[in-house]
Amino acid sequence: MTDFKKINNLTGWAVFVISMIAYVLTVERTASFWDCGEFIAIAYKLEVSHPPGAPLFMLIGRLFSFLSFGDVTKVAYWVNMASVMASAFTILFLYWSIVLLGRKILKAKLGEETSLQTLLLTGAGAVGALAFAFTDSFWFSAVEGEVYAMSSFFTAVVFWAILKWELVEDESRANKWLLFIAYMIGLSTGVHLQVLVTLPALGLIYYFKKFKEPTWLGGIAALGFSLFLVLFINSFIIPGLPSIAGKFEITFVNTFGLPFGSGALFLTLLVIAAIIWGLRFTVKRDMVNLNTLILSMAFVLIGYTCYALILIRSRADPPIDQNNPEDVMTFVSYLKREQYGSRPLVYGQYFNAPVKDYIEGAPVYYKAEDSYKVADHKLDYEYDSRYTTFLPRMWSSAPGHAEKYMQVTGVRPNEIPSFGDNIRFMFSHQIGHMYLRYFLFNFSGRESDIQDADWLSPVSSNKGVPDVILNNKGRNQYYMIPLILGLIGFFFQFNRDPKGFSATLMLFILTGVALVIYLNSPPVEPRERDYIYAGSYYAFAIWIGLSMIAIGSALAKRGKSLVIGTLALGSLAPIILVAENWDDHDRSNRYFSVDSARNFLASCAPNAILFTGGDNDTFPLWYIQEVEGFRTDVRVVVLSYYATDWYISQTATKMNDSEAFPYSLTIDNYRQGTNDFLYVLEQPQFEGQSIDLEDYIDVVKRDVPQFKRSSGAGDEFMIIPAESLNMPVDTASILAKGLVPDHLKPYLTDRMFFEFKRNSQGEVMSRTVDKGQMMLFDLIVQNNWERPIYFNYTSVNSLNWNADPYLVQEGMAYRLLPIRKPQGMREMVNTDVMYDNLMNKMQFRGLDDPSANLNEDYRGFVQNHRSAVSSLAEALIMQGDTIRAKEVLDFGMEKMPVEAVPYDVSMVGFVEGYFGIGEIDKATEMAMEMAEQFNDELTYQQNKMRYDINFRNKSRGLRYIQILLEERGKTEEANRVGEMLTEQQVRMNIDRSDF
Repeated sequence: MTDFKKINNLTGWAVFVISMIAYVLTVERTASFWDCGEFIAIAYKLEVSHPPGAPLFMLIGRLFSFLSFGDVTKVAYWVNMASVMASAFTILFLYWSIVLLGRKILKAKLGEETSLQTLLLTGAGAVGALAFAFTDSFWFSAVEGEVYAMSSFFTAVVFWAILKWELVEDESRANKWLLFIAYMIGLSTGVHLQVLVTLPALGLIYYFKKFKEPTWLGGIAALGFSLFLVLFINSFIIPGLPSIAGKFEITFVNTFGLPFGSGALFLTLLVIAAIIWGLRFTVKRDMVNLNTLILSMAFVLIGYTCYALILIRSRADPPIDQNNPEDVMTFVSYLKREQYGSRPLVYGQYFNAPVKDYIEGAPVYYKAEDSYKVADHKLDYEYDSRYTTFLPRMWSSAPGHAEKYMQVTGVRPNEIPSFGDNIRFMFSHQIGHMYLRYFLFNFSGRESDIQDADWLSPVSSNKGVPDVILNNKGRNQYYMIPLILGLIGFFFQFNRDPKGFSATLMLFILTGVALVIYLNSPPVEPRERDYIYAGSYYAFAIWIGLSMIAIGSALAKRGKSLVIGTLALGSLAPIILVAENWDDHDRSNRYFSVDSARNFLASCAPNAILFTGGDNDTFPLWYIQEVEGFRTDVRVVVLSYYATDWYISQTATKMNDSEAFPYSLTIDNYRQGTNDFLYVLEQPQFEGQSIDLEDYIDVVKRDVPQFKRSSGAGDEFMIIPAESLNMPVDTASILAKGLVPDHLKPYLTDRMFFEFKRNSQGEVMSRTVDKGQMMLFDLIVQNNWERPIYFNYTSVNSLNWNADPYLVQEGMAYRLLPIRKPQGMREMVNTDVMYDNLMNKMQFRGLDDPSANLNEDYRGFVQNHRSAVSSLAEALIMQGDTIRAKEVLDFGMEKMPVEAVPYDVSMVGFVEGYFGIGEIDKATEMAMEMAEQFNDELTYQQNKMRYDINFRNKSRGLRYIQILLEERGKTEEANRVGEMLTEQQVRMNIDRSDF
């Protein structure tokens, strides 16, 4: 016999230390892209993140931020370290879970473990746990300040606690484990809801322990009850109790005239009383199981109370206060994620379903002086029944989604999809492309970090793969070693321990395929979502560990040395994973997520207003303002949020060093349900005309009936009676303020025209103008050029009207000015300001390091910065300032060299710039290198049949390179590029204005 407990604990902690060292060495030193900037900012100042919030993550992140000891540049690192610690503990609990499951297979008695059993159990736990530690998706989350690492921690703790509970024979001690599990589940709601899917595994283990002779019917009943608990917590406790509180609140305040909060208080007291009564009743009746269940629900609710933090902090009106959930009604909406809408799960419409009727739904309340009043009603739709189906998978009508549905299924325009098409899409795209592909990323191999990349098998050839893909740090080949080991463990556990297998299988399915079906994701996502399914990879890693017991126990009869050899060979799985994945998970030397945010803000004049389009170009800005305190005079406005009344109201108040916006419209003009959309409906008297913008805003303010029409649902809406709006400009005042640089003064205009965007047929593309753009028009008028107004590239594209003729580039942002771009000019650039911003104020740390892990997100932002460099160079060349143009181009090449970030289409502008300053040989060399790279990529994409936007851009880039070479008399080189285009059969008719 061996001292198993000591060896087991030491091995577990060794696994913990190994994983933690790896994570500490590779953790991001600052805020990553996507939600990390937001989460770090809200943790640092205890602010309110996007629904449904993560209050426990916020509190833990706040505690870790104290370790920065006042150095605000270290706050992000320490919040990221919370993920590191959570992830390392996840690996520890996974190790112990594998050992507990392995004990059942080997029938190892507690305290009587043999040396062989000790070797097999600890070896299996170490191999499985470390394999998962270095999988692509889990490692990704382990080194950034997001909720997924902490969510995995709670999943691991709960699953381990279930297995520990199974070993406890004493009923009273065992019930304590159940209460611990319930409390962990309650706390986890303050991070993420993934842990709920461990309940079916708990249900099965509970059933198998309590019933020594289990039956299929009993197992199904146990599974059914545990699934009911999942639905009960997910649908009743989390959003349901607040919803009931909302109904009590309306009744108590509006009907009984009681103070605000009285209804919620009454429900709280009612729930507490019900729990106390239930506990006393079950004690008197000696109903142990029901008593434990009620007590468990009480512990879930105790954990859930961390959400009080959201209400408390929202009432403090912090700068980040998403949805402003400071009263009962807004808090309910926040928890239910109502701003994101809903997806049909069991029955619903296809993407092309015509709407037959509009149905008025539940009322939406707002808090008035002494009661709640109805602001609006939710709107439901009745669809043509021919276009509805059971289990709708092809449901989204968002732009670009219909094309994807048709591409995957072969459905033609205006054709009613069949149920077969629907199921085909579910299996081929939702399960196949959006889950199994991710699964194989983790256990077989990954082609690259480019979105929609394929998985790699051991026979995947490098022949014909361009160097830019072969050298991509996200290209990882595991030769299916982890996958094969996991399959061995899968069948081994199925054969030797069906009960344990059923629990593990439930965890695997519910965090994988079942989650895919529940989420019912749209066909196109802004990025890969593999991290969502990390729980599924966690379960598979259990089987990787158990494969060591399978192989080792089979060889044990031939000698213990073979068992040791088995474990050594099995360790190839974590070794190959860490070796292949290190370079694309090492974030220790990259900073451009924050530097790009700094560069956007540094591009703005003092006291500016900067409009952004979405999450990835906003959250890093929030981080650098809220945490590092950089340029807090700039008000960042997210255009997609700007269509909500709560966000407009926030812009009308002072935040940090930014003053309130001057509006003429009031809350009565923009409250939810009022002017949600304005409709562009040209009236005969205004045909071909433009109407004065200030006059029209006054019409909206006065709610003039003559400008109203009725919708099919019976609602009234305001119309814009012309297809163009205009605003007079006091040019003398503009010149006196010095807003226009000298070289752009010839283009100063005394009237600006805001024309709605048109398609190639000359028709207005979108006849709806949302509330946010209505308020933007009001802001432009009332601001009267007092505060600089800027847009980034995504927000410009989001506008329904054409701002481009009046935008002047001053760095990474475009300033709205009353100067109209002449025909033939690609960009108006304030060259002096932009030169100073680029050369003296912007940062580009780490972009010149070829070893840095600059994945697709970073390369996209590098491309944007390269485009800015080439735009400035072009403008300087047009002014005859070739000296500064060369400085700018060389600066761009030095800070963002192609050795670290390969050529992209923005680099065509560098070629044109070097031609423009007379460096013909350098430009020609760059052009040919770029053409060869683009040609290789296009060939590869054609072979893979990937005709996406990247394919089109590279094709256009190749054609434009040919044009530049022809213009400079480089006939031989131009002909070579022409041959490439002919080979690709993608010759494109473009001109300079297209590029």
